[in-house]
Amino acid sequence: MSAHSFVIGVDVGGTKTSVAALRGTATGEPLVRPTDRTSADALIAQIVAQVEAVAAGETPEAVGIGIPSVVEFATGRARSSVNVPLQDVPLRAVLSDRLALPVFVDNDATVAALAEAHDADGLLDIHSLVMFTVGTGVGGGIVIDGRSYRGATGAAGELGMTLVSIDEQIPPAQAIFPQPGSLESLSAGHVLDRLAREAAREHPDSALGRTLAQRGAVGGPDAVAAAKEGDSVAVECVATLGRRLGVGVANAINTFDPQVVAIGGGVSSAGELLVGPARAVALQYVLHGVGTATEIRVARSGPQAGVRGAALLARSELNRQNGESR
Repeated sequence: MSAHSFVIGVDVGGTKTSVAALRGTATGEPLVRPTDRTSADALIAQIVAQVEAVAAGETPEAVGIGIPSVVEFATGRARSSVNVPLQDVPLRAVLSDRLALPVFVDNDATVAALAEAHDADGLLDIHSLVMFTVGTGVGGGIVIDGRSYRGATGAAGELGMTLVSIDEQIPPAQAIFPQPGSLESLSAGHVLDRLAREAAREHPDSALGRTLAQRGAVGGPDAVAAAKEGDSVAVECVATLGRRLGVGVANAINTFDPQVVAIGGGVSSAGELLVGPARAVALQYVLHGVGTATEIRVARSGPQAGVRGAALLARSELNRQNGESR
């Protein structure tokens, strides 16, 4: 593909869906809409409408889509989904038919990791990377030797399901996920919502307490905003989430010894308020001698990591099909 190729990326999240064009090295301003979770048909219709709006009458070469699901990459079928209604949906086939375009589907954190492994010019500059996306849930993506690692079926990278706190008696596993004691159950965005509500009730004079009194509700985004303004109660809420996340980061470093661990997703907008505590805890739990060259940082693509990665997925898969180097 030429350096001026036109592809579209779609990042489907549990709360919002972002769609943006990638022309050459430039990612356009994303079109963001609340995710329609009423049914698979409704969500598919939303994706089609947003892609068509971003295309604005032009025809992109391909569309890449990242979804918070276990994906059978070869077919683009969502094998299971937690936060979106895509259970057992052949998403690639359905959207290829609806859009009359090549469509490629992968896990959302896997495509975000792909974005993080490429620089601003779309060139691969990190060859080993682990990505954590902290949003409605906690996702994970892995890059090894410059390529997305997907495992035997395309489903690798479910780092949010890593067990980071479990009773020594090993209780029976539950039928639903995330399991108690998993990274996602302890450090996802919805957990920050709960931490914010509890803190607001316990500290009515804090920024979170005042928000609760004025609005009748308070959540994770309020905690991030108040933490950035220096409210100590909100800072501690975000730090608590970060420390829990740090245990998962330590596991990733002990397993992969990557060049970079990147933390993205909506909650990563807290920046060092989240990543600092995560880094401090991770370094305490990493085996001596492991991870000595690992950088733990906020995703450099910021909130656009998912949508840019989805677009890069489309471009790289077209290149692969055309026999071009990635």
